[in-house]
Amino acid sequence: MAATHSEYRGYLRNTVDMEAAQHRFHPVQSSEPTYRPLLFGTLAVMGLLQVASSVAILLHLTGYLQEVDLSTAPHRPIEEVQTEPVLNALRDTRKNRRCKPSKESLPSAHLPIKTHQEYSKKGEKKAITIDWEEVHAYRHKMGYQKGKLLVMESGFYYVYAKTCFRYYTLTLDDSSGQAGTPPVDVSNTQLIQYVFHESIKQNSKAVLLMKAGSTMRWNNMSYNMYCAQQGRGVRLEEGDALYVNVSNAWMLDPAGDGTYFGAIKLGN
Repeated sequence: MAATHSEYRGYLRNTVDMEAAQHRFHPVQSSEPTYRPLLFGTLAVMGLLQVASSVAILLHLTGYLQEVDLSTAPHRPIEEVQTEPVLNALRDTRKNRRCKPSKESLPSAHLPIKTHQEYSKKGEKKAITIDWEEVHAYRHKMGYQKGKLLVMESGFYYVYAKTCFRYYTLTLDDSSGQAGTPPVDVSNTQLIQYVFHESIKQNSKAVLLMKAGSTMRWNNMSYNMYCAQQGRGVRLEEGDALYVNVSNAWMLDPAGDGTYFGAIKLGN
């Protein structure tokens, strides 16, 4: 009986201890429902922050790309920027060619040699003024009178001239009309080109601007040709005149692409 009572007391003590133990660990079990929502909330907030940061980065990058596109839009390639003015200039040039010279254009002239003019062989040693063609000539703001190019506007001009000489026996026989005419001796011929300037400030006194030429030793029985060409810049005043003299003018080539004279104003 005593054993049974002691066992019963032991059982009760064990039962009380187990209950006490259960009450001791009860706060731990009850804390599980509190930590789980907190953990899930923290994860949810972190996820939202990550999504928000990703969206912000995406928007920032998109805005940056748009800024780059807008900033680079006005800056086109160099070739494209440079070709547009050139193309516009070419279009303007083509339009200007169809129109008559404007009042703002610079004075200029180009005169080809006048055909069907005869020069005496007797004065071959004397320089003679060349007469130029007016019908097929080009003149703008410049006059012409008896072989002289007249300046109508003061400024700095570029003056140029070219003369070609030629000789062969058949041409002389045909031009003279006499089959038995003896050929001219051209074994020692001076072919000189002179460009003169008549200055109104010096009472139209002629001043030599340029001189070119050579002493030719040609063959009487073959075709011979020689050309002299020169050009220079000079200050000209309104009322000045320019003209070209040549020796042995009877030997001038009558082709306008070989013998011509002109001037163009470069500036004031």
